[in-house]
Amino acid sequence: MNIKVAASLLVLLALLAVAREGRAEDVVPVVSAKSTITAITPGQLADIFLGRTTRLPDGSRAVPIDQQEDSPARDQFYTRFAGKSPAQLKAHWSKVIFTGRGQPPRQVGGGAEARRAIADNPSAIGYLEARLVDSSVRVLALR
Repeated sequence: MNIKVAASLLVLLALLAVAREGRAEDVVPVVSAKSTITAITPGQLADIFLGRTTRLPDGSRAVPIDQQEDSPARDQFYTRFAGKSPAQLKAHWSKVIFTGRGQPPRQVGGGAEARRAIADNPSAIGYLEARLVDSSVRVLALR
């Protein structure tokens, strides 16, 4: 089995697991309404949440806000934007922490808590189920 087929199967299994556990609504990347950022590429988003960069597209400091590990929104976000299942994400951060190259994003409870943390900090970036978006946060356009 080649690597592309294996990776595709893992992504499919992750999507099936999310569906089985109570599928999250569409998850969208968001920043504070006070932020000047309006758009981001999926690659930039993945780089921020996987600790590969600490900067937003405009060069300012990024403060990624993650939801709790058992959140369907979190699983959907990482599957969609980083191509990582929950197990792959855990392995990724174990390696990064072990080698001293970084720490995972700050983790908060659910969507409402994430929205508050993001809204309060113009440097924060996160994700929410679309139904939780209000005027305190801005949905980022994907380039």
